[in-house]
Amino acid sequence: MDRRPAASTIERRTLLKGLGAASAGLIVGVYIAPARAERPGQAQSAQSDVMAAAGSQAGLFQPNAFVRIAPDSTVTVLIKHIEFGQGPYTGLATLVAEELDADWSQMRATSAPADVELYKNLAFGMQGTGGSTAMANSYEQMRKAGAAARALLIAAAAKSWSVPAGEISIEKGVLRHAGSGKSGTFGDFAEAAAKQPAPAEVMLKKPENFRLIGTQLTRLDTASKSSGKATYTIDVRKPDMLTVLIKHPPLFGATVKSFDDAAARKVKGLVDVKAIPQGVAVYAENFWAAKTARDALSITWDESKAETRSTKEILAALRSASAGAKTAVSRGAMPAGDGIKTVEAEYVFPYLAHAPMEPLDCVIEADENACTLWFGSQMQTIDQAAVAQILGLRPENVSIITLLAGGSFGRRATPSADIASEAAQAAKAFGKKRPLKILWTREDDITGGRYRPLYVHKIKGAVDGTGSIVGWSETIAGQSIVAGTPMAAMMKDGIDPTMVEGAEDLPYAIPHLKVDVHTVDVGVPVLWWRSVGHSATGFSTETFIDELLALAGKDPVQGRLDLLAEHPRHRAVLQEVARMAGWGDKVPEGRARGVAVHKSFNTYVAQIAEISVGSENAPRVHKVWCAVDCGLAVNPDIVRAQMEGGIGFGLGAALYSAITLDKGRVQQTNFDAFRGLRINEMPQIEVSVIRSAEAPSGVGEPGVPPIGPAVANAWAKLTGKRVRQLPFVGDAV
Repeated sequence: MDRRPAASTIERRTLLKGLGAASAGLIVGVYIAPARAERPGQAQSAQSDVMAAAGSQAGLFQPNAFVRIAPDSTVTVLIKHIEFGQGPYTGLATLVAEELDADWSQMRATSAPADVELYKNLAFGMQGTGGSTAMANSYEQMRKAGAAARALLIAAAAKSWSVPAGEISIEKGVLRHAGSGKSGTFGDFAEAAAKQPAPAEVMLKKPENFRLIGTQLTRLDTASKSSGKATYTIDVRKPDMLTVLIKHPPLFGATVKSFDDAAARKVKGLVDVKAIPQGVAVYAENFWAAKTARDALSITWDESKAETRSTKEILAALRSASAGAKTAVSRGAMPAGDGIKTVEAEYVFPYLAHAPMEPLDCVIEADENACTLWFGSQMQTIDQAAVAQILGLRPENVSIITLLAGGSFGRRATPSADIASEAAQAAKAFGKKRPLKILWTREDDITGGRYRPLYVHKIKGAVDGTGSIVGWSETIAGQSIVAGTPMAAMMKDGIDPTMVEGAEDLPYAIPHLKVDVHTVDVGVPVLWWRSVGHSATGFSTETFIDELLALAGKDPVQGRLDLLAEHPRHRAVLQEVARMAGWGDKVPEGRARGVAVHKSFNTYVAQIAEISVGSENAPRVHKVWCAVDCGLAVNPDIVRAQMEGGIGFGLGAALYSAITLDKGRVQQTNFDAFRGLRINEMPQIEVSVIRSAEAPSGVGEPGVPPIGPAVANAWAKLTGKRVRQLPFVGDAV
């Protein structure tokens, strides 16, 4: 096998840490545990694995890096990124299996424990998942872990067989020496491999020799999820465990002044009621008792510092923002004079809830010395630190068992550690050593805040007499997601980069470009939402460029291509999607097509949507063509699935979704009012994954930004009406 040295050597500290901890097996990033009865190629999901990760089975499962190999030759990869459907269990295991030369049937995956030293996200500097970084920041790291394990297994076999290591090959999990005819499995050499000196450097395969990367593989988490064996927070059962529901304030920023729990205490199964910083916590023997008791509470709220404005008032504040503007980018000057045509547009984007299928939940067990939490933690380092501070513990005494999660779209990645803090406060207030399961209802989730911010984008563009777009000026007003949070270090020159991403780096060759930002303080808690600022800038830039091209009399695809001469990856996806859709061919009667192309998280996506006028006088989207360049596609089927999911998610938001406030109170409480895309509204989708030798980039979010503008551009062509405010259906203000 042709291999090359890795770009950097493996850190021996990481490689060797804990090598003496196992009685048998290989640790390199490797720990060898006793065999488990698991079906081939599946993610581990049994509760015993969850407990083991917390250290309750010392000597059986004490991972200290990324790979463990059992005596039965199964290979378990410890995944530092939460799995909530986007595919890191399969993707990162693929990287290890490739360099280890394992057979895919040997592979397993489970979550890594909360340990920032070993499992930090290399893009963040802390353990956490987000920004479509899982594959991008782990690509080389996980390949090195697999290659190191391979080298140690070969070294052990070479010593056992008394042959040169260079004469030993591995294919589909079997070590062989052609000269002697000897062969053996990973399990045969695991214990001996653990005693070998760590390699100073490892050799990684050349891409042309990949056997698994870039191929269709069975996802490791599919079978357990389909069979119901997968462990989510709702599935965790602990002896003597109580269910906790919290009554949150009806206004953001309000706090508990007093409460009367007399009626609640009459509910059978109620155990206790306590005030905590987040509201009033109800502790009960089961969910229904907790909900019934919570509904019976009488609470007086202190609303003196609460946000009491309605959406229209907040929108007016954004529209009138004038002082303190920050300039994100400025080049050239807006042209004026004879022959210059200008267009101005204002875009309004509503608050949006994340609304994952699994609302926030957490199981916590704590005493005066230590604490363990079981939940879908997306930012383990932040959650760990918050819980430690609340309970007066050292962070290393807070164990987090990261479970599978039923979606997130950013909701679980809170700088304030929402659900972990709430669980810790509930445990602290309760004061008794009983496990607690904190649950949010769907209504808690929709009304609980942490929304995609409300934004106003104002854009002015100029076209000269030759039909060239010569000026672009954009002003963005909204709330900062990171200001005043532990993520405030992300601010650049007073600007939250999530507000301007996708606008300040506009790829089109326009001589004048200026982007200003007004950050407005509002008491509505906000958070990154799938694709973050790109969800708004992708729409405003791609619909406005379409409008300017129409003013210039240019074709939407060719006009974009002409402006993207210095951006070959943008051009490639745009050309591919145009080919796929047969751009320029006759469109069926009563239909129109629109196009959009957008780069986010270093991934390039172009989409064409074919629509007609549907019910509610809104677009009916029949088909979407999508071309994506995410660098080297480790798992092409997952890439396609993420594009499909992103299109459905983004389309539902653009057509129907909005959170509105009336005197500070959220008006939507469930999916009847906060509407997403329904199954009969999902369009046919065709995805082309561009072959690329570039480093892998993320795919969890980039499918979202282009779909809204592609549909809006088709709508403008079909009806002559430009879309300035989302959603298409209903009044978001």
